Amino acid sequence: MSSAVNVLVIGVGPHTRLNHLPALATAQDAGLAGTVTGVDLPHAAACSAEYGTPGRPRRMPVIAVQPFPASHRTLPGAVRQALDDMVARERIGAVVVATEPSVHLPYALWAMERGLPLLLDKPLTVHPGASTDPAAARAIADDFDTLLGAYGAARRRHPKMVVSVLSQRRWHPAFRRVRELIAEVAEATNCPVTSVQSSHGDGQWRLPDELVDLGYHGFDRGYGKAAHSGYHHFDTVPWWLAAGERAGKEIDEIEVHAACTRPSDFLAQLTVADHARLLPAFAGRNTYTEQDLLRLTAGHGEVDVFLNVAYRHRGRVMALGNHSLAHTSFSQRGPLPLVSGGLYKGNGRIGQETHIVQQGPFQAVHLQVLQTLHGDDEGIDRRAVGGADHVELHVFRNNQARPDWQRHQPLHFTDLIQGGDSMVLPTQRSARTCAVTEFLAHLNGRIPRTELASDLADHRRPARLMAAAYLSMARRAANVGRPTAPVVLDFHRAAFPAECSERPLTALGSTR
Repeated sequence: MSSAVNVLVIGVGPHTRLNHLPALATAQDAGLAGTVTGVDLPHAAACSAEYGTPGRPRRMPVIAVQPFPASHRTLPGAVRQALDDMVARERIGAVVVATEPSVHLPYALWAMERGLPLLLDKPLTVHPGASTDPAAARAIADDFDTLLGAYGAARRRHPKMVVSVLSQRRWHPAFRRVRELIAEVAEATNCPVTSVQSSHGDGQWRLPDELVDLGYHGFDRGYGKAAHSGYHHFDTVPWWLAAGERAGKEIDEIEVHAACTRPSDFLAQLTVADHARLLPAFAGRNTYTEQDLLRLTAGHGEVDVFLNVAYRHRGRVMALGNHSLAHTSFSQRGPLPLVSGGLYKGNGRIGQETHIVQQGPFQAVHLQVLQTLHGDDEGIDRRAVGGADHVELHVFRNNQARPDWQRHQPLHFTDLIQGGDSMVLPTQRSARTCAVTEFLAHLNGRIPRTELASDLADHRRPARLMAAAYLSMARRAANVGRPTAPVVLDFHRAAFPAECSERPLTALGSTR
């Protein structure tokens, strides 16, 4: 007999309030979630969080815990005791970890030690200084082995234990359709994916003084674009590639070269003087000279990062990848002052992305998300190019080799809507809701483990791709910006439920 699960949400910042809480409210309406209790640092816990669905407002109590350094791999005793008390008092049956990612590891390990099913936000982990310190970059890969080992131990003690990673493109109908198309052609031809060109822009125009005055996605901690929206690409591309793998063509190694921009580069692209001329109010607000900004941002993380990747099998290239991840890209930000809500959303931020997947001479798939911001009263079709919900696929197949194939098939928003008990729309919002709903539906006995889209054990490759990207950036930073040899890492899938037996990252060859 299923029953609603009481949920503990660790981390209730803007990301959680915009994404997780509405999804949890929907789950409450569906009888999947019971009570929802929050945990955060004292400044965020000073007031409860309001959320809900239309006509059903709710208020989530938020309990305060004290901050601790990101270097801690286990929770401080006082934090652990506070969480244990809440679990007992609120009869918690599941945990969502949505904190700043540099402290994901200790919270995740705590949940697994107690056998509490866990929905872990992306990225799995990150370390301060990852884009400039090779040791911090390597630790990203080592963390995955730690998490997987803890997961295996938890599964042995608690067979129903599950850890799902909220990387929502795995639930997005357009991204799932690309994977299905790849699998269809691989089955028919034995041809894997041979190249992927991916790009993503955050649509962020961050002004020079905001580099210092406004914390955002860890830039001031020594990491940046690759650790937030970049992880979606580190996850999605290997997930697509896996759909085309066949016996004798499994990817077992990656070679990665990264080039990135940092705040000093951005300040050369658009100087303080440029900003003062473009935005007259900026000059009156800004208190920093360019030299001040260069000094204060010297240890900041990457702004934009472009990767060239070779995905290999026994030394031979199966696929080439070009992954372009831009934080500073087309934006619709206008006059000052800063729009309320900080930099997470608002201020003209608009994401755009494109993916071109080639499968030898047999198939090309183009996925395009070309959105802009507009008001509902402007008469713009939200689902057309330039609309806030635009997404489309173009599928090209070699109908000369296979006459039963269609030469070109366009798939637009309505073509990508998935049916079932409730419609799944091809939007990031709907995909995030699906991630939360699937996790809780499994805990309620409605979905078997085999149907979960994003189990932790399937995230070894994304973790290693992210680690390789940061290791390449960090080595270049240590070499005073001059190019270095590409990073080469093994790329096997995780061995689960047995613990991983691969060589540690630091022992791999061809990485110096």
